[in-house]
Amino acid sequence: MTIFQSILIAIIEGITEFLPISSTAHMKFANPFLGISPSPFVDLFEIVIQLAAIASVVFVYYKRFFNFKQYSFYLKLMVAVIPALIFGALLKKHIDAALGNLWVIATVMVAGGIVLLFIDKLFKVDETQSQEMSYKQSFIVGCFQVLSILFPGLSRSAATIIGGMSQKLTKKTAAEFSFFLAVPTMLAASAKSTLDVYQESPEIFTTNNLYTLLIGGVVAFLVALISVKFFIGFIQKKGFALFGWYRIILGLAIMACLYTNLI
Repeated sequence: MTIFQSILIAIIEGITEFLPISSTAHMKFANPFLGISPSPFVDLFEIVIQLAAIASVVFVYYKRFFNFKQYSFYLKLMVAVIPALIFGALLKKHIDAALGNLWVIATVMVAGGIVLLFIDKLFKVDETQSQEMSYKQSFIVGCFQVLSILFPGLSRSAATIIGGMSQKLTKKTAAEFSFFLAVPTMLAASAKSTLDVYQESPEIFTTNNLYTLLIGGVVAFLVALISVKFFIGFIQKKGFALFGWYRIILGLAIMACLYTNLI
C-alpha cells in the first residue's frame, strides 16, 4: 500500500464511518479500484484507521467522555459492548470469510438500504424531548451491533442507530450513543487485530508500514471530525431515506461490476 492509497482509503473511512452506509463496505469496494491487494497489513490498516476515525468522537464529545462523576455513562457502554466482544470472539472465522466476499457485502448493502427507506416511518418519536438511556436499552443496542458483525456491509452505525430507535430513542440520542459505543468496540477490535497480525505476520511491522498507519490514522481522524458533526444535523432534518437509496444504488453497482468481472 502506497502513501497515496492510504490517504484515499483514510478519507473514505473518515467520511463514511459515522454514516449508516458501512465504512467497511466502502473500503472493501475501493481497494480493487485503487489496486490494493488483500493482505494482513491491509486488514490491519482498515481496522486501525477505523479506530482513528472513531477517536474524533472523544474529541467532539470530550465533556461526556471525561465527566467521571457520571459513572453510569461508562457502565452503559460496558453493558452495550459485551455482546459484540462475545460474538466477535466466537465467530471470528465467519467474520473474516464474510469480509473477503464482496458479493455478500454488496447484498447486505442493498438489504440494509431497503430497511433505511422505511426506518423513519417505522419508529416515530418526539425529536425535541430530552432522554436518558436505561441499561436495558443500552444492552439491546449492543445486541443490534452484533448484526453488523455477523453481516459485513450492514454498517455498525446503521445497526446501532436502528437498535436505539427501536427502543423509542430520538435520532439524536440513538446516533450519539452509536458514536460512543464505537469507541470501546473499535478499541477492542484494533487491539485484537494488531495482536493477531503481530503473532502471525510480525514482519509487516516495518518502519514504512507504521508510517503508513500513522498517516492514515491522522487523515481519517481529521475527516471524521467533519463527518460526525454533519451527520447529527442531517438525520434530524432529512432522516435516513437518502442513505437508503445510496446504499441500494452502490450495492447494485458493485454487483454489476462483480458480475462483469470489472473487479
